Amino acid sequence: MTSARVVGRERELAELEAALADAAAGRPSIAFVAGESGIGKTRLLREFQRRAQEADPAARVICGDSVELGEGELPYAPLVAALRPLARARDPVLESLPPAARDELAALLPGLAPAASEEPVGERDDAAQARLFEALLQLFDELGREQPLVVVIEDIHWADRSTRAFLAFMARALANERVLLVSTYRTDELHRRHPLRPLLAELERDATARRIELQALDREELRELLGDILGAEPGADLVERLWSRSEGNPLFTEELLAASLDGRGGLPPTLRDALMVRIERLGEDTQEVLRVLAAGRRLDHGLLSDASGLDPARLRTALREAVASHIVAADPEGFHTFRHALLREVVHDDLLPGEHSDLHLALARALERRMELQGTSTYLTAGIAHHYFVAGEQKAALSASVNAARAAEHVYAYGEAAALLERALELWERVPEPERLAGCDRVELLKRAAVAHQGHGDYARQEHLLRKALDLLDEQAEPRGSARLLELMARAQWSLNRSADAMASAEHALELVQDGEPGEERARLVSWLAKARMLQGRYRESLDVASEAITEAEAAGDTLAEGRARNARGFSLVGLGRVDDGIAELRRAVELAHNRENVSELGSAYGNLADALNQAGRTREALAVVERGREVVSGFSRPRDWLLVMIAELKWQLGEWDEAEASMPPSERRYVATTTMYVLLQRATFALGRGDHAVARRYLEEIEEFVAESTEPQYLGTWGALRASLSLREGDIDAARAAVDEALDRIEFCSEDANRIVRLSAIGVAIEAAAIERERDLGEDTALAQFRAEAMVSRLRAGAEGDRPVERAWLAMAEAEGTRVD
Repeated sequence: MTSARVVGRERELAELEAALADAAAGRPSIAFVAGESGIGKTRLLREFQRRAQEADPAARVICGDSVELGEGELPYAPLVAALRPLARARDPVLESLPPAARDELAALLPGLAPAASEEPVGERDDAAQARLFEALLQLFDELGREQPLVVVIEDIHWADRSTRAFLAFMARALANERVLLVSTYRTDELHRRHPLRPLLAELERDATARRIELQALDREELRELLGDILGAEPGADLVERLWSRSEGNPLFTEELLAASLDGRGGLPPTLRDALMVRIERLGEDTQEVLRVLAAGRRLDHGLLSDASGLDPARLRTALREAVASHIVAADPEGFHTFRHALLREVVHDDLLPGEHSDLHLALARALERRMELQGTSTYLTAGIAHHYFVAGEQKAALSASVNAARAAEHVYAYGEAAALLERALELWERVPEPERLAGCDRVELLKRAAVAHQGHGDYARQEHLLRKALDLLDEQAEPRGSARLLELMARAQWSLNRSADAMASAEHALELVQDGEPGEERARLVSWLAKARMLQGRYRESLDVASEAITEAEAAGDTLAEGRARNARGFSLVGLGRVDDGIAELRRAVELAHNRENVSELGSAYGNLADALNQAGRTREALAVVERGREVVSGFSRPRDWLLVMIAELKWQLGEWDEAEASMPPSERRYVATTTMYVLLQRATFALGRGDHAVARRYLEEIEEFVAESTEPQYLGTWGALRASLSLREGDIDAARAAVDEALDRIEFCSEDANRIVRLSAIGVAIEAAAIERERDLGEDTALAQFRAEAMVSRLRAGAEGDRPVERAWLAMAEAEGTRVD
């Protein structure tokens, strides 16, 4: 009852083929295929895959389906499904990846590398999921090296949080890889508050994205479909009856035809009713197997047997009938699924309340028995938690949710972990002895949920949960526990760009543990405070706090906290003019980052060492350091774009402009937050240097809202200097003055960042010189401009004191401009 060919979809196929041609030419893109249930999305993709492989037999297509398991509790489900055949076949590309990339992918494909040990909750590397995504992108890049790669993710309306995060990452990160990412979703599933809606709103409006919405077949297309199924020209009455009943939905048309070849009689009024008619014709054993499969969604033969309780012969007979009736299909991996999601839904919706609970309970226990034999896995723990919760077994659901969250954390699926832990918190008041079931008290559970939200990037929810945890603690009786929660809150507030609140939380935490024994809590808290002060340009405060942090970290044996503190201390020393001492500390921070093999800390240590050398006028040496950092970090993941931009920045300052522009990451790649500011500030610098003022202004305007929220001189100073220089070139002296004044006010308010203050002041002298020349020509009073110029020069002289070659160079420039003032 299915057409042998695809009817009425030539335009949509042409759109997908154009996207594939773009990918083959090194212009990757994302395509979204949307439509209501039964409209033919999967059929369209199968035809597209057939055509692609017919045109190029070597073309690669990997596919994975999202799994409807609660609120996306099974992390990376479609990605695992797509990659599992590669791992099973020991694909040469997968085998040839660098060890670091294989280590990351082992989170999804156990056996690819030795299992990593579990990290303590709250001490995880926030960049872990990003590294996993980078490893996936590296794999896709390699798979598409010889021929374009098509990655298909079906039913993203059911996608878990981590898969949605991966889609967002791919939209930003794809640049010149030969990759086409195709996703399907059901438009009738997207209610107003569906979590996919905001992601689609962001991604589908991108110029490189394609949205292909399938419409119902018209009468002529339906006639072609019926002719292909029947093997003969259908009568006009049959076409009209089926078109009016199905409204052009291909699946509904097929089901109506299956119910009665002439389309007459008391046919079901809806597609769901038509599907139920077919199911009710089956034997009782077959219907029972379908009920179990409806609750389990995707089950192998062993789980079906265990959960259904049917003996082997009856189970085989039932499965044969279900497959022969085109209701169930078996995939190459031995799992049984419904041929169409709507079939599963009508069976599941028809379950009586008691049947519903019994089936989910049976599945939970069958999965537990499977886990006893095979060991813990993300798939099994997520399924157990889901089925116990749906079955209403609250005690078992609480314990299983905590276990499933731990498994999700282990594969960096922090969004799923957060949801599972929130469920455990929801169940906390409903069960006796929740501490025994969860294996921890409520404060610890709140903290774990908050940390999971931190990993997922939901800092507002993280702060809310931490406040609830703090309300349950007596900070005088438990100062260390309270301090740890306050440190996490400070990090969340800093990420929310509320630096004053963040510093207040951190300082209060420090007060609580100031007189206690040295320990990891205090070491990490104080090292974070030191780095925050350094980023704000408050070098003297950072120096004092960092020294304390180093002492605390050494006493606690915490090399991570020590490395962060030495990083902050080293850069602060350079900022205060003690260059040699600062460089020595920064080199020690690099060594400690190597010891931890922590990619994010390695990048920060190398970047700050290079930045410090450059501020000391040792730009060629700084370039060598950052190039070495890029090489080292690349051994763990794809090259970090921050380091690429720094290489470009240093080459530009050395006058190697063509090489600098060639060193930048691809312009197609998109970024968030601080990386966005850094990349676009550098591109604005290039445009200003080349005299392309319109492009420079566009970049500066694009990041204006980001800079407005920042408290870091590295962005405020550069943005103010570029805006002022651009306005001065365009002859707008008032705008140039305003740009310098605004940046100086924001930096000088609480900063000792002489480098940025001096640069802005030197540009300020040039602006006043231009103003005085104009005022003299017009016969106007020059007193105000002269006063402003003198104030700027005074600021420059103060900032250039000591061993500051770059600041002295800016002073010399300003004094040269000062001759125009005189």
